[in-house]
Amino acid sequence: MLERLVYRMPKAGSLKYLTLEKEPLEAPTVLEVCVRVKAIGLNFADIFAMQGLYSATPKGSFIPGLEFAGEIMAVGESVETWKVGDRVMGVTRFGGYVSHLNIHHHYVTALPADWSFEQGAGFLVQGLTAYYALTQLGNLQKGMNVLIHSAAGGVGLLANRICKKVGAYTIGTVGQQNKLDFLRSEEGYDAVLLRDGAFQEKLREALGVRPLHLIMECIGGKILKQGWNELAPMGRMVVYGNASFSSHGAKPNYPRLFLKFLQRPKIDPLKLPAENKSLMGFNLIYLYEQTDLLHQLLAELQDLQLKPQHIGHVFPFEALPEAIRLFQVGKTIGKVVVTV
Repeated sequence: MLERLVYRMPKAGSLKYLTLEKEPLEAPTVLEVCVRVKAIGLNFADIFAMQGLYSATPKGSFIPGLEFAGEIMAVGESVETWKVGDRVMGVTRFGGYVSHLNIHHHYVTALPADWSFEQGAGFLVQGLTAYYALTQLGNLQKGMNVLIHSAAGGVGLLANRICKKVGAYTIGTVGQQNKLDFLRSEEGYDAVLLRDGAFQEKLREALGVRPLHLIMECIGGKILKQGWNELAPMGRMVVYGNASFSSHGAKPNYPRLFLKFLQRPKIDPLKLPAENKSLMGFNLIYLYEQTDLLHQLLAELQDLQLKPQHIGHVFPFEALPEAIRLFQVGKTIGKVVVTV
């Protein structure tokens, strides 16, 4: 029986509960593969889950982590699509903060030959989130004008690249000045804005006479409302996160969260027909059980031949808590990856 290393939460509520443990791992079942994990991608959903703010968080003890890349080291007796030594990347409904894992063979896909394990671990969750939100919900078309928040994050970078493949005009937003410089020098955004007190005026200036067709919304609060106000008739807002509710501490600041909840923007569904706008929400984890759709979306995404995810920060496995702390304060650019 294999012994593996895992970061486990005895229960959700505080990042301080996360502990490194050793535990046995059984051989893979007939339809599973065993993966020797080489790299783990961090996501904001990990932090929300560990703090108990994510509705999909497992009850009781659980292992965080949604995406990984590594090598197959064993296959179940009914698995014919994979062999020992294959390089793969995969998604899991929690359980990714580990040195080894068993997973159904449908949830891994081949790592491109010219990609590193780090690049593979940073692609699937955020790539599929960006692709589904833009194409399936946002009806992305050539010539559309798209506002992408958290433009220097993993979803933001891939969303911009997808838009550029289609021929859309993109406006990216960031919360820190140094990220503006990165996006201007490294990525192909048409305009980049700092989210500050003058954000709505900056957005109007960046748009000029262009109508705003689509918003990739992950901030919440006043920013969400300001974007909604600028959205053109027939426009769509896709909400896939809420960074304004994130905390820089180990535990959520519940009084602050309660105040933000009371002050949250309120969009009246009865007014939507008159405004002629659409508001949609999306969370990739709820597609986890729909493997056929996930593979269809992944095939379409890979057909775009995007360049690999930008890996901005790499930490060793033993420093995973440090990586989480850096990630949660919003100072990162690109993907944060942990190597095993």
